Amino acid sequence: MAKQQVELVFSFLYIASLMFLLVTCMVGNEPEPVDDITCEDALKALMPCKPYLDKSEPKPTGPCCLAVEKVKELASTMQVRRDLCECFKKATPGMGVDPERAKALPESCQIQLPLPLDPETDCSKVEFGRYYNPRA
Repeated sequence: MAKQQVELVFSFLYIASLMFLLVTCMVGNEPEPVDDITCEDALKALMPCKPYLDKSEPKPTGPCCLAVEKVKELASTMQVRRDLCECFKKATPGMGVDPERAKALPESCQIQLPLPLDPETDCSKVEFGRYYNPRA
């Protein structure tokens, strides 16, 4: 009888552990607010685009275009778009990014991006409500 009780206790602990992991995973994977992206987060997200942006690759890869789409989704407010515009403008010179490739990235990925990826942009004068690659 003692052996059955030990097995029952271990079964209970096993199930309780699985439930704990399941709940932890569900809580840990809650979607982030769409207007909560930092400059650092955006730059990290766009790292798959670096080979295209620094001319190592002739065109953006699938992961790069997915990253652009993700940044587009997270850049949902005017303030976030303005902040990202400034972020990209300041970050691109130090990252070896070709300005022409940066401007062409949304079109190359066939994504309408509501902020310019042009390091020469004056972000204080940008109309963030329009798209910057109308041919996409």
